[in-house]
Amino acid sequence: MSDISLLREKPLAAKKGMFTPVRSKRTFEEVSSQIKRLVFEGVLKVEDKLPSEAELAKQFDVGRQTVREALRILELSGFLTVQKGFGGGSVIKDTILKKTTNLLLDAFKMEKITVEEFTAARLVIEKAILAEAIDRADERDIEILRQNIAQTKEIIARREMATDIGFQFHSLLAKSSKNTVFVILEGAINAIHRNLASRSLPNFRAAKKWVCVHEEIIDTLIKKDRDKAFDLLEKDILSARNALR
Repeated sequence: MSDISLLREKPLAAKKGMFTPVRSKRTFEEVSSQIKRLVFEGVLKVEDKLPSEAELAKQFDVGRQTVREALRILELSGFLTVQKGFGGGSVIKDTILKKTTNLLLDAFKMEKITVEEFTAARLVIEKAILAEAIDRADERDIEILRQNIAQTKEIIARREMATDIGFQFHSLLAKSSKNTVFVILEGAINAIHRNLASRSLPNFRAAKKWVCVHEEIIDTLIKKDRDKAFDLLEKDILSARNALR
């Protein structure tokens, strides 16, 4: 293990003034807010280990139970993980996107959103993503998308379902848009689509069709043919909707 790795495993040194005492009624919220602020500002980075509960309680001038509650909130929000056992402690992580996606999926289930509603929203969002991808995708993005197609074909040739890698194609399109908001939205769309698709039987014939459509979409990206790209995307999404019925 490198010296850098060893340093990363040690608790972050308690800098004077890093944390300030809190006095609000809901002190655990103020504690969690201060820690989040330091993450946003880059003072605390991913894999940094926070001081012990006792040291945090001392710096914040609160009880250890307040610190535990604040850390629990941060863990649930995806800002950190609390490792148990010898050498454990609170370590800064970035699983916020995953947590957010799960919350959106729960909201989808709770509100009993229909396939038609989902499809209508997906069409609008993914057409916007595709428009940006046409303008911003570079050679590296195109190569990664082509690799996705090649892997998909290999999986289908083995008579295995390529559902996950099919979702990945749309995630890669979002990344090629160079817009983080679209990446987040596509993550939520994929989570909902996965949930819906899990209720349907595998369909190899449909899989062969959508991989061909994905391949054509790549060609339209290269040619920057917006009209044809949008037509292909709509065909892909509507085909997915029909498979979910």
